[in-house]
Amino acid sequence: MRRLVKQWLGVGASGAPREGNDVEVRILMVCMGNICRSPTAEAVLRGKLQRAGLDKRVRVDSAGMTDYHAGEPPDPRSTAHAAQRGYDLKPLRARPVEAADFERFDWLLGMDEANLAWLHKRAPAGTAERCQLLLPFAGRADGVHEVPDPYYGGPAGFDHVLDLVEDACERLLPRLARGELGRAAGRGGKA
Repeated sequence: MRRLVKQWLGVGASGAPREGNDVEVRILMVCMGNICRSPTAEAVLRGKLQRAGLDKRVRVDSAGMTDYHAGEPPDPRSTAHAAQRGYDLKPLRARPVEAADFERFDWLLGMDEANLAWLHKRAPAGTAERCQLLLPFAGRADGVHEVPDPYYGGPAGFDHVLDLVEDACERLLPRLARGELGRAAGRGGKA
């Protein structure tokens, strides 16, 4: 029944809008279990895209390296901290990265070096260059390369994740608006 309602509403399994022909770029955010950092990054980028009027041109999703939490909602702490800043994680559900994601998405953006190494190890020939770390990919040049996992820490860790992700997503908006990260760029062009 839920699937029928989502089809009628025009959304996919994760709650993301189904894409039409006007989608220019597809971005997958990746972390360990898809319950803290990557769903936060998905919701933040989606919110910023909507406010900028770019949500029809960019598809954003998230996934994890593991299937430990498949089908579960994001961590309640991530959900609460994101809600305080106006981002809704409640419709999202964890899922693992699938082999098809390497073809389905133009960019697979890991939150830390372990995520990136994992993506590179599984990337089919010719797709590894589309696997990047979110922060450097977004243009952050202050030496901070990773979004740290807040899972075992306190509330400050979740706020720090949001600070880093909001900054990265804000930096991505102008490049997305100019079409610099679209299919041609993701298929062998420069990031």
